[in-house]
Amino acid sequence: MLLLVAQTLLVALTISYESNRAQEETEAVAGEVTAQIRHDLTGLMQTLQALAWANPPQPGWRPGAQALLRTKHELKRVEWRDPSMAVIDAVDTPLPPTLFSQMPRHELGLDTELACAAARRAMAPTFSRSFFVPLPGGQGLEVVDLCVPVSQAGRESGFLVGSFALAQVLQASLPTRESRRHEFSFVEGDGTRLARAGTPRGAGVYVAERVVDLPGAPLLLRADAAAGRPSLIPNLATALVIGMSIALFGVVLLLARDVRRRAQAERALAEALAFRSAMEDSLSTGLRARDLAGAITYVNPAFCAMVGFTREELRAQQPPYWPPEHTPEYQRRQRLRQQGAEAAHEGFETEFMRKNGERFPVMIYEAPLVDSQGRHTGWMSAVLDLSAQRRVEEISRQQQDRLQATARLATVGEMASLLSHELNQPLSAIASYASGSLNLLAAPEGATPGELRQALQRINEQAERAGRVIKSVHDFVRRRERLHETLGVNVLFDEVLPLVRMQARKSGTRIELDVPTAGTPVPRPPRVRCDRTMVEQVLLNLARNAVQAMETVTEPAERVLTLRARQTHPRWVTISVIDAGPGIAPDVAARLFTPFFTTKPEGMGLGLSLCRTVIEQHGGALDFGPGPLGRGAEFRFTLPSPGAPDAGAAEAGDAALAAAR
Repeated sequence: MLLLVAQTLLVALTISYESNRAQEETEAVAGEVTAQIRHDLTGLMQTLQALAWANPPQPGWRPGAQALLRTKHELKRVEWRDPSMAVIDAVDTPLPPTLFSQMPRHELGLDTELACAAARRAMAPTFSRSFFVPLPGGQGLEVVDLCVPVSQAGRESGFLVGSFALAQVLQASLPTRESRRHEFSFVEGDGTRLARAGTPRGAGVYVAERVVDLPGAPLLLRADAAAGRPSLIPNLATALVIGMSIALFGVVLLLARDVRRRAQAERALAEALAFRSAMEDSLSTGLRARDLAGAITYVNPAFCAMVGFTREELRAQQPPYWPPEHTPEYQRRQRLRQQGAEAAHEGFETEFMRKNGERFPVMIYEAPLVDSQGRHTGWMSAVLDLSAQRRVEEISRQQQDRLQATARLATVGEMASLLSHELNQPLSAIASYASGSLNLLAAPEGATPGELRQALQRINEQAERAGRVIKSVHDFVRRRERLHETLGVNVLFDEVLPLVRMQARKSGTRIELDVPTAGTPVPRPPRVRCDRTMVEQVLLNLARNAVQAMETVTEPAERVLTLRARQTHPRWVTISVIDAGPGIAPDVAARLFTPFFTTKPEGMGLGLSLCRTVIEQHGGALDFGPGPLGRGAEFRFTLPSPGAPDAGAAEAGDAALAAAR
């Protein structure tokens, strides 16, 4: 507070001193210019008196007047008047502007006559009051007249009148140095400015007025400094003192802040240590720190609980949680890391051993441990126990398999009536051919070998047909291990067509295949890598849904089911199932892939959900939209081409699906 008070007083006193000094300087300049103007006008008055001795209006006075007008620019006109104030002769300055060119002289002579009347009484030169003389272009000059009485042999013979432009009188009397720092002007008593000179405009802060005492009508001179009020630091000495005060004040503030920050840092450090300890102790993720030699320097309670060893037991040179069968490999990896030949792993999976000998999988995220000086002092690891995750994954896989098997069985159950219809035809044909054969054998003339052979051949064909129908259903229902194989999409279509045709014939639906063949620019049908049984189930579910969608709302002639395959991307093949049904309503589309949501009274609501799961397990994507002609529905899914990864990010499948659109 003392520093602030002292600094404030110093600045206030300095500003006051600088302000007074500037005002005194303006007063002195005003006095100097006033004296110079008085001196110049007195000299002009004496020059006019000398011109009056030439006894105008003799012819000899004009050359002298012209010479005077050429040298004295502030003098604009010289007149010779008789005792009655009539202008006998006049000489104008050769330099522009010329007075009384806009308005006649006799209309502006009142102030001149008053000045001459005063000069007659005093028998001495007298100045008139200033008056405004208009000029062409809307401009004008403020002019003052000097009336000099002339007498011969003691008798009044007339007057010599000189007209002065106040602006040029002021300009001629100014010092060059002061004209750059002040504005000078002649003003009237009410403050009206008559004429001004000086380069800058006055700031109105430091103003001085002086009276130019002239015989007849004095003039009021105003000097206005261009400088404004002084700044907070008006000079170098004040700047140094203020700077030192500010520096001292800053040092005091820094010391106070440093003390507070040190106390805050100590409290924050203690809180951070307590918080870190509480956080590390409450984590379910194991934390492990090792030095450059591989020895454990820190573990949290979660890591100890994970492996079953105490902190003291874990500080051994060789970690006790390494399985003996993996110890050589782990030691080799540690040596490579110490030599810098192997960088830190980020998210690698390995196997640890609990104290009871149980092996369990872990995921380790490891990074270099760097101290506050940036030196590498060891390795910091986050260890996740994957045992529970593996159990959940196995349970999920088993449940998924059971769901898929249930869906297949449900599909076969729904197709039982269709299967009986399909088997009824070949069985009826077999019975008919068998009866015919028996009738031929019982005929009196007997049966020929050719007729029996033909009947037996027909029986064999119908039996094979029934066997193929039963085999298609059996292959679809039976459980098998997942096996990804490379095959053409035409093979997938051929496998599901017998089952699809059973339902298509019942509803009168026509099936069309749209697959590129050797006759097109594509050399052969697109090939995919997939689990054959699972993809066949997807195709069958989508085809059956398409046939059922057309059974009640589509005219029989328009019931067309299209199975299409296209190579839409070098790594992806798009397969489409297109129907001519009513399409998918918006409220149904929002929940179409939701498990257990169905629009069929006898449905389970698992078909489309399982289809999407199967396709996503292959790395593809399943989507739907309106048919190519704006009617019906089109279900599209992507499968990887040979050489493409079996599974990938969802973005890859989405990209392939977008390309298929």
